[in-house]
Amino acid sequence: MALGTSGCAMLSTQATMIPYSPSDGVNIPDSGPLQVRNVLVVSDEEGVDGNLVAAIVNGTSEAHTLNIEYGEGSSKSAEKIRVPANTTVSLGTAETDPLLLEGIDTKPGANLPMFFQSGDSDGILFDVPVLDGSLDYYGDLLP
Repeated sequence: MALGTSGCAMLSTQATMIPYSPSDGVNIPDSGPLQVRNVLVVSDEEGVDGNLVAAIVNGTSEAHTLNIEYGEGSSKSAEKIRVPANTTVSLGTAETDPLLLEGIDTKPGANLPMFFQSGDSDGILFDVPVLDGSLDYYGDLLP
């Protein structure tokens, strides 16, 4: 009798095997040789402009450029970030300012669709959360 009631965990997915982003930002999968981690945008309540905060990891022996696109149609914008070999560039820290994204037109609480690409990869379109400065540690990151 006990065998029939105790085997349910054997058939369910182990929760520790499910990938997730354990922070306010998101990790971008399959963007090429560069790994883009903990990406988020900080904006004021109007959501006109935003500051991109992220860690961009280059674990290769060559420098690479991360290409970023956001917006649609005539308001589409592009940015490039060069990351030296075997280096991590952390945007939004004491050493490196966040990257200003002008004209995002996305209010805090929503997601901003952004395209990330590096190396020879096709890149990926991913929804990046837009946060406000109500938490102390994001207050200094407002545009």
